[in-house]
Amino acid sequence: MTLTNSIHRNTIGAALNRSARKYPQQLALRFADRSWSYQALNVAANQVANALLEAGLVPGDRLAVYGKNSDAYVIAWLAAVKAGLVHVPVNFALSSEELGYILQQSGTKGVLSDASLADKVREATQAITLTVNGTLHAVEPGRFDVLASVGSSHSSNEPDVALEGSSLAQLLYTSGTTAAPKAAMMSHQALMAEYMACMVELDIKGSEAMLAALPLYHSAQMHVFLMPALLLGAPVILLEAPMPDSCLAAIAQHQITSFFAPPTVWISLLRHPQFGQHDLSTLQKAYYGASIMPVPVLEEMQQRFPGVGLYNCYGQSEIAPLATVLRPEEHAERPASAGRPI
Repeated sequence: MTLTNSIHRNTIGAALNRSARKYPQQLALRFADRSWSYQALNVAANQVANALLEAGLVPGDRLAVYGKNSDAYVIAWLAAVKAGLVHVPVNFALSSEELGYILQQSGTKGVLSDASLADKVREATQAITLTVNGTLHAVEPGRFDVLASVGSSHSSNEPDVALEGSSLAQLLYTSGTTAAPKAAMMSHQALMAEYMACMVELDIKGSEAMLAALPLYHSAQMHVFLMPALLLGAPVILLEAPMPDSCLAAIAQHQITSFFAPPTVWISLLRHPQFGQHDLSTLQKAYYGASIMPVPVLEEMQQRFPGVGLYNCYGQSEIAPLATVLRPEEHAERPASAGRPI
């Protein structure tokens, strides 16, 4: 595979490679005390991708990732798609029985998890043969670890795998029915189309600073916000969880311009005793979704975030997931609407 082919393919890994070539030294991702430039993030994803392939996984194998938000989680996702693996995100709150169902139903060959979830993984994989059973960021001798694979002897070149836009990138399990969770199949080109639509309809720009605090196992945070930002060269500040004090502090400290959260999180910010103690003046876009936003709360947000554009985002996992958007200029006329199809 030539570098030219890697750059021009309609795949997620090729898109990240383009960002790394265009914005090599710009900040791509910050989590806790670790920062990654676009070049460093791309190199890390390549090294982990090559490490996974060297560990015995082959393109098309399912790789489940079971953990909370972290830079290692993002790298694991990017490494999976670069290696031609099929990423299977798993809600870290699921029980070992629920985890086991997803691993078996998907035919998972590899698992990367937080060390704190080791007991659940052990219980869930008793009847499953795995090629890789590793951790995201907890180095254990002799065990595959994502962050330990970064800066190691593994090649930083683009993985030598045959990928096309139609190649499967992710199995996204949804519990939108009363039966057992079902996997929505996401190809590279389907997700790339999603990213392009989100950039346009949600006015995502490379010049902004994005706060990402909702779980990355959910398609909204990963595919509607984080990935479009990374493909545009924007810096993303990643939090483990959307705790109101952490979100308020991050917005002020990093001069955040855009933030997505469900109504419950926005309400927790508005009600937090330290709300008025932080400078939130850089915020330009407030995205909300996942549940109905009460109109009185919308009115309060407009009063307490003057000049900030409000975007209602409605979607479904099967389309990865954005379906409709109510833009800022449409809120006055129909504040309770889910918006227009994108």
